[in-house]
Amino acid sequence: MKRISILMMILPFFAIAQNTLNVSVLGVATSKGNISVAVYNKQDGFLKFDKVFKSDSILAKKGKTEIAIKDLPEGEYAIAIFHDENGNNLLDVNWLGIPKEKCGFSKGHMKTFGPPSYKECAFMVTKDQSVQIIL
Repeated sequence: MKRISILMMILPFFAIAQNTLNVSVLGVATSKGNISVAVYNKQDGFLKFDKVFKSDSILAKKGKTEIAIKDLPEGEYAIAIFHDENGNNLLDVNWLGIPKEKCGFSKGHMKTFGPPSYKECAFMVTKDQSVQIIL
């Protein structure tokens, strides 16, 4: 009976699938600085730094940089990335708010007057998978 109780307590942890999302960032101009990745799981707060579901950063590699986002439960996500060439951990923008550093999004692309919406960038994660994002 004790074994059954312990099994019932830990079973929910195994039922929630944790997935790895491998992100290939293409078009990295230099090996200076870092590639910063922000993963969002809600439309509300998309592209706001305080609303990021998961984030990570890795040293930039000219041409293509790869980063693995681990422990993602199944669900809908949107990704925003930028090449932080000067390593200040901020997306540098000009006085109009236009990014000075290269950025990219899952599925969506920068528009003439701003970034894409969450829905334009959103995709489903149901298993380990890979995505490519072009800067």
